[in-house]
Amino acid sequence: MSRKLLAALGGAVLALSLAACGGEGAGGDTDTSGQDPKDLTIGVSMPTQTSERWIADGNSVKEKLEAKGYKVTLQYAGDDIPTQSQQVDQMITQGADVLIIAAIDGTALSGQLQAAADKKIPVIAYDRLIRDSQNVDFYVSFDNFKVGVAQASALLAGLGLQTKDGAKGDKSGPFNVELFAGSLDDNNAHFFFDGAMQTLKPFIDDGSLVVKSKQTEIEKVAILRWQQETAQKRMEDLLTSTYNDGSKVNGVLSPYDGLSRGIITALQNAGYGTAANPIPVVTGQDAEIASVKLIDDGVQSSTIFKDTRLLAEQAVVAAEAFLQEKTPQANDTKTYDNGVKVVPSYLLPVVTVFKDDIKKELVDTGYYTAEEVAAGQAK
Repeated sequence: MSRKLLAALGGAVLALSLAACGGEGAGGDTDTSGQDPKDLTIGVSMPTQTSERWIADGNSVKEKLEAKGYKVTLQYAGDDIPTQSQQVDQMITQGADVLIIAAIDGTALSGQLQAAADKKIPVIAYDRLIRDSQNVDFYVSFDNFKVGVAQASALLAGLGLQTKDGAKGDKSGPFNVELFAGSLDDNNAHFFFDGAMQTLKPFIDDGSLVVKSKQTEIEKVAILRWQQETAQKRMEDLLTSTYNDGSKVNGVLSPYDGLSRGIITALQNAGYGTAANPIPVVTGQDAEIASVKLIDDGVQSSTIFKDTRLLAEQAVVAAEAFLQEKTPQANDTKTYDNGVKVVPSYLLPVVTVFKDDIKKELVDTGYYTAEEVAAGQAK
């Protein structure tokens, strides 16, 4: 099935999630409910183009909005906080009717959000919760705590301590593992790590998992801006400082495919990847094509697939609800407290992908073709 057909089907299904009855909504300076879409503008702010995931997200949101007739201003901030702040300021000044924002730093946009609220411009936080502001109207994301649980479960399954369905595995350990987390200024990183650590703690407590470096706090294992090179350097440092006694790393909890590739590079440079010294079990997230190929080749163990086509569609659904002076339908009104308020949220499910899941979850659904997986490059 093609991506375009899937997107169309997704739109038909997800459109049903608009609230049936109108609410006050955040609205705009003028009533947008009766306006032609071509007269309305949605500002879309994405954090970076260094990750293929964010490029796909931005393009997908833009295409889906434009297909409905809206004007779209899409900006990437190059992982630079002042740039994103300026871009959002410009969107507000130029008259955006709704803002969809994937924040670089979840605490750095309070001034922009206040300016949006003053103009009655609804703000949708996209995948990354914006913190410490009353002026966040809605949040679209995946269940990020469950992402962490899924990553930890994939690590346990890869090591043989559990089966893929969570039953007791045929291995008992002890296994040496190291932990990585995402950027501390990204709210999702904390949910990922909390979910993972809750899952791993019983195995650490009973000794079947050993964090040899003893680095188990998120502040110690976080990777600023999710940078692949930083993850590679940290893995190199761990190998030098902690595994210079001949011991081996058996598994690595990695929360993102870009970090996973950096970690794997460090391991390969240290001699891992042979029959006598295999690559450890390395997890990931986002099903980036380069990592999908590594999984297909038996190098990376797994990734968490978050279908960003559905996330983009849900952002469009929420934006349209606001533009129609309705309240977007939330399926979680308790979890995502941004420090000032609980932000109503729509959460999507995630899928764990091992080698034998690639065809079913990624190829048969039209996310990638078999040729793209084989080449490790999306067209």
